[in-house]
Amino acid sequence: MWRVVGQDRAVSLLQRSLDAGSLSHAYLLVGPAHVGKMTLAMDLARAVNCEGSEPPCGECIPCQRIGEGKHADIMVISLAGNGDEAAPEAEGRARIGVGQIDQILHSVSLPPFEGRCKVFILDGAEFLSIGAANRLLKTLEEPPGTAVFVLLTADEGMLPETVVSRCQRAEMRPLGTRGIEEALTGLWGVEPEKARLLSRLANGRLGWAVSAAGDGSLLQQRDEWLDGLLGLADADYEERFGYAAQLASRFSQSRAAVQERLDVWLDWWRDLLLVKAGSDDAVINVDRLATLKRQAAEYSLAQVRSFIEDISSTGERLRLNANPQLALEVLMLCMPEKGGARSPAAGLR
Repeated sequence: MWRVVGQDRAVSLLQRSLDAGSLSHAYLLVGPAHVGKMTLAMDLARAVNCEGSEPPCGECIPCQRIGEGKHADIMVISLAGNGDEAAPEAEGRARIGVGQIDQILHSVSLPPFEGRCKVFILDGAEFLSIGAANRLLKTLEEPPGTAVFVLLTADEGMLPETVVSRCQRAEMRPLGTRGIEEALTGLWGVEPEKARLLSRLANGRLGWAVSAAGDGSLLQQRDEWLDGLLGLADADYEERFGYAAQLASRFSQSRAAVQERLDVWLDWWRDLLLVKAGSDDAVINVDRLATLKRQAAEYSLAQVRSFIEDISSTGERLRLNANPQLALEVLMLCMPEKGGARSPAAGLR
C-alpha cells in the first residue's frame, strides 16, 4: 500500500502508470518541505521492485529492505551528502555537485544488483550545480530501461527547464488542517488536543506534524523561537542587532533553519492580524491565544501588516543570497514599536 497520505492525485498518476506498464523514466515531485515527497518516492521505489500481488505491498523482502534503507538498488542523493562537493559556487550557495551525479552515472551503467529496477532519488534537486545538472541531463535524454529517476524539489523554478521538460511532473500540495488532524489521531494515535495544535502549526506539512508528534524537541524549539521573538519586542537595538548577528552566523551553517524560524515569526504576526480582525478561531498558535490577544492590543493594524511584509521580504532576500546579517539587521530595525510608534527603518521599505 502507498504510505503517503493526502496525495491522491500524485498516487493515482503513478498507480495508473504502473498498471499500464508505462512508467516514466523520470519524475519530478514538486511541493513544500515535509509534504511527503520522499515518502512517495520511496513508495515508488518499493512498487517497481515489489514481489507482492498489489505493489507496493510493504510486506515482501524487497519492500522491507527498501523501507529499512538497505536495498542496493535504491540511491538517495542530497545536499547533506555533498562531501568534497559542498564548496559554494559563485553565488555562494552550496550545491549537489558533479561528483555525486558521477556516482549515479556509474551505477546506471550496471544492471540491478538485487531487484528489478534501480531508483535514483535526488532530494533537493533545485540545489544541483550547473555542471551536475548538465551531466544528469545527458542521462535523462538517453535513459536506461532498468532505472527510474525521481527528483524532489520545493522550487522547480530553480531547476533548468531542460531538466524539468524531461521529467513527468507530479505536484504535491499541502494538506488541510482537518486532514492532518484526522491523520494524526487516526493513523498515529496522537491525542486530540495535541493533534489540533500540530495540525495548525504544520502549515499543511503532514511530515512535520508526524515528526513533531514523536519528537518533543521540535515543539520545544518552536517555543524557544517564539520566546526569542517576544523578547525582542522589549529589547533595545543593541540586543536586536546581537540577535541578528547570531541568526546570520547560523545561516552560514543551515539556511533552512533560519528560514524556518522566519516562517514561525510570520505565522505569529499573521495570527496577530487575525486576532485584531476578530478571527480568533483561525489562528495557528492556538496554545498562545492569550499572549496573542495581549500583544495585538499593543500594535496598530498598519504596524502588524507592515511587519508581515517585512518578514516576507527578508525571507525572499535571503533566498536570493542577500547578505544575511544586513538583511536581518534591517528586519530588526523594521520591528514596530509598541503604541503605534513609527519604526526607525520605515523609510527603508
